[in-house]
Amino acid sequence: MTQRPILVLDAGTTSTRAMLYAPDGTRIATAQAALTQYYPHPGWVEHDAEEIWRRSLACARRMVKRAGGADRIAAIGITNQRETVIAWDRHSAKPLHRAIVWQDRRTADQCDALREAGHEPMLARRTGLVVDPYFSATKMRWLLDHAPAVRDAGDRLCLGTVESWLVWKLTGGLHVTDASNASRTQLMALDEDGWNADLCALFGIPRAALPEIVDNAGAFGETRPDLLGAPVGICGLAGDQQAATIGQACLRPGDAKATLGTGAFILANMGEAMPASSHRLLGTLLYRIGSRRAYALEGSIFVAGSLMQWLRDRLGLIENVQDSAALARSVPDNGGIFMLPALVGLGAPHWKPQARGAIVGLTQGTTRAHIVRAALESLSHQIHDLADAFAADGAPWRVLRVDGGMSANDWIVQDMADMLSLPVDRPLDVETTALGAAMLAGVGAGLFGSLEEASVMASQAMRFTPAMGVTKRAARLRGWRAVLAAHA
Repeated sequence: MTQRPILVLDAGTTSTRAMLYAPDGTRIATAQAALTQYYPHPGWVEHDAEEIWRRSLACARRMVKRAGGADRIAAIGITNQRETVIAWDRHSAKPLHRAIVWQDRRTADQCDALREAGHEPMLARRTGLVVDPYFSATKMRWLLDHAPAVRDAGDRLCLGTVESWLVWKLTGGLHVTDASNASRTQLMALDEDGWNADLCALFGIPRAALPEIVDNAGAFGETRPDLLGAPVGICGLAGDQQAATIGQACLRPGDAKATLGTGAFILANMGEAMPASSHRLLGTLLYRIGSRRAYALEGSIFVAGSLMQWLRDRLGLIENVQDSAALARSVPDNGGIFMLPALVGLGAPHWKPQARGAIVGLTQGTTRAHIVRAALESLSHQIHDLADAFAADGAPWRVLRVDGGMSANDWIVQDMADMLSLPVDRPLDVETTALGAAMLAGVGAGLFGSLEEASVMASQAMRFTPAMGVTKRAARLRGWRAVLAAHA
């Protein structure tokens, strides 16, 4: 096996990164750059697509230099914030509007109209997804309806998600998307390989503007020689949550992981069986490689790490995110405070885009520690709701594997184990999203014969076991459910 490292681009929501991985899974180096968040109206979230590109390229160049040159890179893997939509001109390669981010809620009324017209059962059956502004298709339609440059682009229009944009820019015009990202648009049926004509017609999306759907591992193209110093093959593509599931080696049916990043996303491997949920979970494609497909059930929580940023940047309750664990430990309990963290609506299994956040139970004895603790506890409460939904859909969790930046907080991981009454495993390297993209790139470049072989890259884990009494756990859940009933 080659000892040349794999380069991963991880274009997230609040930052973009490049990482180098050795074929044994060791993370050699990381470069990171923050992304500007734009909030032009309440509920709207946008990014500058050119900034995503420039900062991703700058990070990649730093890693190429660290590796000793582009000829030392075995392959590139790309993973990305899913559902975020970018429109660009295929001739100039310039964005036609700011990217509409997955958190954006501007299409809530359009989604209401789709539900009222009776389309949700069909969409759930065909795509595995509920009707919600979260997904890409209504964002694309909004751009066509409200952005003059997009509307007038004609056959120059390209639409895609973030990995499509990065591949286009890296290769100088290859327009592709991987099957995992395509499965999040509501324009691809889960049991088909390409864009579905009926779904594109329902949303009014021109298929000519969409990328070709490709596998998650393979030889997709090479970077322009002038960008990194020499051509490098792009061999792995996946949406961030699918990539994290692979990076956690959740390769058997029943394996489940939770990524605690900007939001929190729980996926359970369902094997080759196409998932169908009766409890408002999502069915999604985990990966497609050749003739092999694997599916997953997913529960999406929109606010996790971003809640800590809100406490820091908007309320000034903490100076840095790491303060949250110490504050939570500084009080014996939440002091009767419960938080509904619906800053951008509620995701699964509630799906209430119009819900707004609430903090209840405030008294003169309330301190900032109680509020911060209640914020952390709200994540465990939401994940508990998802655990119930997964179990009701026939996919109970045996162990939950966690990753992502927020999982470095020992307090919240222990609280999750307590509230779930399940073991929670955290890998020694929590950056499993990028690792999954590296595993896919390794398979696509021929370094491994399968994802099972590539799982040697996965790191060992530390286990957190439940320690909370039944009475205390039940009281917490009663308080949470009362907040949900009153405010959601």
